[in-house]
Amino acid sequence: MIKFLLKTFVKDYEKTEDKEVRVRYGVLGGILGIVCNLFLFAVKLFSGIFMNSIAIISDSVNNLSDTGSSVVTLVGSKLSGMRPDRDHPFGHGRIEYISSLIVSFVIMIVGFELMKSSYGKIINPEPVAFSLPIIILLSLSVLVKVWMFSYNKYLGKKVNSSILLATSKDSLNDVFSTSAVIITTIIGKFINFPYLDGIVGIIVSIMVMYAGFGIAKEVVDVLLGKSPEKETVEKLLSILLSGEGIVGVHDLIVHDYGPGRVLASVHVEVPDDVDIVQAHETIDLLEKRVYEEMQIELVIHLDPISLNDERVNHFREITSKVIAEVNPEFSFHDFRMTDGDENINLIFDLAVPIEIPPHKREEAVSMIKEKLREHDSRCNTVICVDDLY
Repeated sequence: MIKFLLKTFVKDYEKTEDKEVRVRYGVLGGILGIVCNLFLFAVKLFSGIFMNSIAIISDSVNNLSDTGSSVVTLVGSKLSGMRPDRDHPFGHGRIEYISSLIVSFVIMIVGFELMKSSYGKIINPEPVAFSLPIIILLSLSVLVKVWMFSYNKYLGKKVNSSILLATSKDSLNDVFSTSAVIITTIIGKFINFPYLDGIVGIIVSIMVMYAGFGIAKEVVDVLLGKSPEKETVEKLLSILLSGEGIVGVHDLIVHDYGPGRVLASVHVEVPDDVDIVQAHETIDLLEKRVYEEMQIELVIHLDPISLNDERVNHFREITSKVIAEVNPEFSFHDFRMTDGDENINLIFDLAVPIEIPPHKREEAVSMIKEKLREHDSRCNTVICVDDLY
């Protein structure tokens, strides 16, 4: 059904790399969410009042908060699609992440309010009036939420939308929470335990708050600048190393300004005797290929290295072994050497994992220098420590 809706309401729906099409996907998801959640809110509120069940009423309020979330999805998708301007040259894509964060806060606040109401039902329990037609109606509402999970996940993956994927997770949690409410309501008919409704209400509220926290954590990670996905790095390195004359890659940094707006920079190593015009043409082609295949705007810096000098290669190999002995996670690049009778200067950048503290870095550098002097007492090492992003 969702494919039919896409074909009907989203112009050029197959061109998911187009920013306007991405906005239309978000708008469609937002409108569907508003309609479905308002319907579910009305159904569950009526059911909860009719059966005098705080658990069902709590579930209905959760759907009302989802309606607000869908409004945020709608507004966030429209705003994130605005064109770049003088004050925001990288566009407004991060508005989508901020919208997702607002959704998570709304979810957590609603969950907390539901917990307070459920606690009150435990302190002052009231009987639940069981109704089979209402149970059937609630069961049908679960199917609606399953469909909402399915279409939000489908739309979110098609256009890489964090807010649609966050909404899909929330819909799946609603499936579990509503199912739990239905099951315990049925159990309550056969077991005389007046606190069951309130207890289930608290469990549902905890699930709601946990879902909100999970969404917030994911969004905050992106806004703070998390490391790129492993698959992204591997594909990017594969493309770069396929370039003519490219012998090494390092210092890859990726900046996420929102879906469809990712910038990156990287250093590539080429032999120092390569034709500079040819090398420039190669990196131009690589930048274009990366954008075409990955929609990443890449800037490549050229690093010339010596490959045909036997002594340089000899000391580069020794340096590689020494660094691996000190810490296998370390790597090095931009290796240069000035040779002399009394001194041999080895100059390179040492890339270390970002979580290693300064004092550990200093210890590692000292160990590397000492081990290189053990190989040749003339070695004088100049090391610049880089973060391994």
